[in-house]
Amino acid sequence: MSLEIIILAAGQGTRMRSSIPKVLHKVADKALLEHVCVLASALNPTKTSVIYGHGGEKVLEALKNLDVVWVEQRERLGTGHAVMQLAEDIDDTATVLILYGDVPLLGKTTVNKLLELVSDHSLALLTVFLDDPFGYGRIERDPDGRVLRIVEEKDADPEQRKIKEGNTGILSVHGKRLKGWLNRISNQNAQGEYYLTDIIELAVQDGVKINTTQASCEDEVLGVNNRQQLAHLERVYQRNMAKRLMDEGVTIRDPSRIDIRGDIILLGSDIEIDVNVIFEGKVEIGERVQIGANSIIRNASLHDDCVILPNTVIEDAVVGKGSRVGPFARLRPGTKLGESVHIGNFVEIKKASVSHRSKVNHLSYIGDAKIGVGVNIGAGTITCNYDGVNKFETIIEDGAFIGSDTQLIAPLRVGVNATVGAGSTITKNAPDHMLTLSRTKQVTVESWSRPVKKKEG
Repeated sequence: MSLEIIILAAGQGTRMRSSIPKVLHKVADKALLEHVCVLASALNPTKTSVIYGHGGEKVLEALKNLDVVWVEQRERLGTGHAVMQLAEDIDDTATVLILYGDVPLLGKTTVNKLLELVSDHSLALLTVFLDDPFGYGRIERDPDGRVLRIVEEKDADPEQRKIKEGNTGILSVHGKRLKGWLNRISNQNAQGEYYLTDIIELAVQDGVKINTTQASCEDEVLGVNNRQQLAHLERVYQRNMAKRLMDEGVTIRDPSRIDIRGDIILLGSDIEIDVNVIFEGKVEIGERVQIGANSIIRNASLHDDCVILPNTVIEDAVVGKGSRVGPFARLRPGTKLGESVHIGNFVEIKKASVSHRSKVNHLSYIGDAKIGVGVNIGAGTITCNYDGVNKFETIIEDGAFIGSDTQLIAPLRVGVNATVGAGSTITKNAPDHMLTLSRTKQVTVESWSRPVKKKEG
């Protein structure tokens, strides 16, 4: 039987107090709706439809790359009305799964448990037991435990509000039956809306069994309605990601102070991560890598035995085996470090390759450059690669030594084993095995004396 997924994402989210549509707010730097669509894709459906409404243009623009069918709900008259927008397109023979665009942490295991409970003669419903189910529809059962109906919070009487089992809204049902029940629900309730949950009572009337299952925890089915819930789910997500890494052998100094806003691919064990490290995009980490506090790693590959010292920023870069970067260093996009390279404090590298055993240890900028093997670049060195319009390349060959406070005016080549004297401005190629420098003659003025402050009066 085929699977069709419907994601309800039309809500305005007034309690967010934001001009941004609720489903575009982010957990782990990914829109709430995108989290749900990633889950949907992992279930291999024949079709995923997203019903959108408030802020529709912003939603479509932000998430236009998602492989979904977009369906607009022009009038927002409830969850049942939302599903009605595409009722005619539902395959009679399909299993239909209803998800919500503001529930980002729902897991595949839980959904698969739910789908196992669906048949031609049964409906599957995901519920949650809560000490305080305020705001949730209550699951009303008969004395034998069979589900009778869902009573929404605003329609519940005092006894019904004592029920601890709440409705998550997530359900799965046979396509033909869903279409039939949608035609029978009404808006005779306190809100004047068409509740999708009313199909539960209709299913009972038709003799269809209501099977229920529960999520692993409340947070898995928690929706986002305000900033507090958004922040809460962010930390839940981060704790879950930290636990997953630790289960795979990573040492995390403080699991409450790490942010993973993308995918970490572990290529080895005995990795150590200090506090307040942020990972973004796709990050590959090899054996025995150490990452210091307050570092930001984005779309990078860190090979075996790297040491990333505190307060380092690495973006779209490769750090070779045994290399050492930081503290307070920045590797910008296009940087490639070979093995055993040292990049020190307050050094910035951009679109440059630095080969094995080379060192740029202090206060330097290296951009649009190719650095050979065993090169030493002194403090305060700058590759002057930009003339205000165009970028030019600097090539420093194997074994070269660049003295401190040197400006290398690109395009330029510094030869094999060449030495550039400290304080030089180099505008022409420096030949192999020779010393090149540019300095004005040092002069001492013997008759000069330092000015003194004049006395007043």
